[in-house]
Amino acid sequence: MRQTVLLTLQDIPYFCYPESVGHYIDHPEHIVLRETGALNNFNIHYVAAGKGYVEVDGVVHELRAGQAVLYFPQQRQHYYSSEDDPWDVRWVHFYGERLHDYMIERGLHRNLLWTLRQRNSWEEAHMALLMEAEQNSMLRPAQLSTLTYAVLAEFVQHAIPLKSTRTSKAESRILGLLPQMQQEACQPFLLQDWADMAGVSSYYFCKMFKSAVEMTPMEFITRSRLQMAKQWLLERPTANIGQIAEEAGYPNASYFNRQFLAHEGMTPTDYRGLYHG
Repeated sequence: MRQTVLLTLQDIPYFCYPESVGHYIDHPEHIVLRETGALNNFNIHYVAAGKGYVEVDGVVHELRAGQAVLYFPQQRQHYYSSEDDPWDVRWVHFYGERLHDYMIERGLHRNLLWTLRQRNSWEEAHMALLMEAEQNSMLRPAQLSTLTYAVLAEFVQHAIPLKSTRTSKAESRILGLLPQMQQEACQPFLLQDWADMAGVSSYYFCKMFKSAVEMTPMEFITRSRLQMAKQWLLERPTANIGQIAEEAGYPNASYFNRQFLAHEGMTPTDYRGLYHG
């Protein structure tokens, strides 16, 4: 059982700040019941392994690895570990003056239970925050705030409302292809080939990709190509724009220029000039 409780600050100069952060393993007696109005901060409660339960409006929901509950301030909270398969559970309580609007703008108030599409990055961010709190307490408040925001940002990026297992597995297969898609983005993009690797139809691949990544497969490929092109523009200041366009997967420099301008607000030549002018 690891947990660190920090002093609640008034008028903090940070966007977000932790009130407590912790990690319980093999603690089947873990049970929490907070009535409405008992806690005035946000709470992300994430299951890394095992299972537990969350009660919502009298209905008990099971949480397993990769799933989480997000509470807003003042909400009633009732959750507990499974006795036969105790959860490995990690949490952070946090607050901030403008957090409420930020969370609502992103629709996080619409659901209580979530699945994280990519677990490792959130777990790493949480562990970094826990270690900072354990080792330095409040000696480095700016670092605590930065690490808390990293935990929140990873959650905002990867959390989706808890869905059926079938959908989650399909999205997981697609997400597992992202590094390879990014690496091979400059090659011709063949949708059916990627759908075959994910084990779904091309229609379902596009649908699940949009749900998981919040952009179409082609938009992802375009962003990846432009990212590589931007890197090459800076690393190879004397290279011809047309050559870079071709290597980035574009048929000609004119089309590359239009795509670059639409996404970056400037031409490739102007972008290069910012750093090599």
